[in-house]
Amino acid sequence: MATVRLLLAGLAISALAYAALLGLLYLKQRSLLFYPQFTRNPPLAPDFELPVEGAVLRGWVVNPGCGPALLYFGGNGEDVSLARDEVARWAPGHTGYLVSYRGYGHSSGEPSEAALAADAKALFDHVAARHAAVDVFGRSLGSGVAVHVAAARPVRRLALVTPFDSVLRVGQAHYPWAPLPWLLRDPFESWRRAPRLIMPTLVVIAGEDDVIPPRHSEALVAALPRPPERLYLPRAQHSNVQVFPEYAAALRAFFGAEAGC
Repeated sequence: MATVRLLLAGLAISALAYAALLGLLYLKQRSLLFYPQFTRNPPLAPDFELPVEGAVLRGWVVNPGCGPALLYFGGNGEDVSLARDEVARWAPGHTGYLVSYRGYGHSSGEPSEAALAADAKALFDHVAARHAAVDVFGRSLGSGVAVHVAAARPVRRLALVTPFDSVLRVGQAHYPWAPLPWLLRDPFESWRRAPRLIMPTLVVIAGEDDVIPPRHSEALVAALPRPPERLYLPRAQHSNVQVFPEYAAALRAFFGAEAGC
């Protein structure tokens, strides 16, 4: 009897510890998904600001005066101001807009999937009124933001770098012990929106990506309505795709160097 009581007590303690861990995961989940603390107060002052509901977005413009525009959506801990020269090189025929997510860089507010998606569409509308065409680039978390835009707006060309099928599925792979479908507030289910992505699309996959394993990028590719252009970098990791010469070459070929700047 004493052994049974000890066993039941142990099970109760384990259940309470598991429930406490799930509660902590639920409360802290956005701090595991969004890392604005690494991007705040970039040394370079922003070029423009865009008021949106509940926040003011601030960012930078490269190659001003070009006919087509390119919207750049970065990773979950990326200071997008550091990508200005890179964007200028591989999209020389575009006016590039690199805007910090709300709560990132010089932008105000707090990030969430719904807020970032609404902000990105507001940015598209602002830019589309000033340019003949709008292309979109999304890397890592930014691929989910880019998919939100491309599924709802007339994006001309779409580039997705180390993309995922969903944050929910990627998170479940990293936390198999947690019932994430019940807990996750920002699932970023790009695979559900993928059938609406009818524009020419480029997908870049890092073969040694341990943050977004390649199978999650491939699952998104499989959900697209038309085969995309693919660049598979077998030795690349999640954070270093930009060091491979094929990367810049593929982006430059995909977006083109149009005249009119």
